[in-house]
Amino acid sequence: MGVKLEEEVLSCVRKNGEEGDHREEEATLIELGFPEPAKPVVVGYALTSKKTRSFLQPKLECLARNKGILFVPIDQNRPLSDQGPFDIVLHKLCGKEWRQILEDYRCAHPEVTVLDPPDAIQHLRNRQSMLQCVADMNFSDSYGKVGVPHQLVIKRDASSIPDAVMKAGLTLPIVAKPLVADGSAKSHELSLAYDQYSLRKLEPPLVLQEFVNHGGVLFKVYIVGETIKVVRRFSLPDVSKWELSKNAGVFRFPRVSCAAASADDADLDPCVAELPPRSLLEKLAKELRRRLGLHLFNLDIIRERGTVGTRDQFYVIDINYFPGYGKMPGYEHIFTDFLLRLAQSR
Repeated sequence: MGVKLEEEVLSCVRKNGEEGDHREEEATLIELGFPEPAKPVVVGYALTSKKTRSFLQPKLECLARNKGILFVPIDQNRPLSDQGPFDIVLHKLCGKEWRQILEDYRCAHPEVTVLDPPDAIQHLRNRQSMLQCVADMNFSDSYGKVGVPHQLVIKRDASSIPDAVMKAGLTLPIVAKPLVADGSAKSHELSLAYDQYSLRKLEPPLVLQEFVNHGGVLFKVYIVGETIKVVRRFSLPDVSKWELSKNAGVFRFPRVSCAAASADDADLDPCVAELPPRSLLEKLAKELRRRLGLHLFNLDIIRERGTVGTRDQFYVIDINYFPGYGKMPGYEHIFTDFLLRLAQSR
């Protein structure tokens, strides 16, 4: 690697304002020993401005440049085929027009890797279809079982919800989530309904899930290619039979799992805090990659309270495409190494 590029990397690290500047510079110099590709890996990205800020952080861009990866913004006002050439196209935009543009581009440029295929991503835009592949797997191994909570889809007519819930055999309390998962703040809102009458106050279209006591902790399983990383997040607290008998109404939550709710350093009951077995997660992630056809996604998983130490019962309650990797410890190294492996495998 040339002196000029080395100076650019060190300059970029200094500008980050991170604590421990000397350690950062030392680490960067070590990274300069990473085998440099014969030519740069060009990654064209089409992300919202919010996603760009959260994902393309200065530390990631510096490390990527160090490893021979260049991130280039895609101009949505110009034909995609007129831009590049790209080795990889990284995207997270919605809309039929954009999906068609990408599909046409994939056909015209099969040598370019599109992360990820737009048709595959569509399965995760709908909470009914996103969990179907998990339900169809009937997944289990020696460490436990993985399923989905009993659920019901309501597309219209809130007044019919109590009868529909009774016929489906769902028990209270009920978690209600918007049917469409488009990444917006509204799509992350959820409600907890304690009684039959309150179910009429919900707003379809939505997915209803039986609430499972899980110790108030969920596990976010980030998947980047074949690499997985697990972090703990605080979640909704358990609901006792006494609380269920005393409470009524619908309680709304804007977003339960977020960076501010990290439970990794909290003093928790080991039966609650224990991470899911690594081998189970690796097998589950591998099978979901195959079934979904995706490289970049995460799973929200809970463990049913009282099952640890016997045969764990886990539930996948959400799957998100291209989640907030900026919240994942060490994502810069994981992501850049993944892009290099992907480019070298072409």
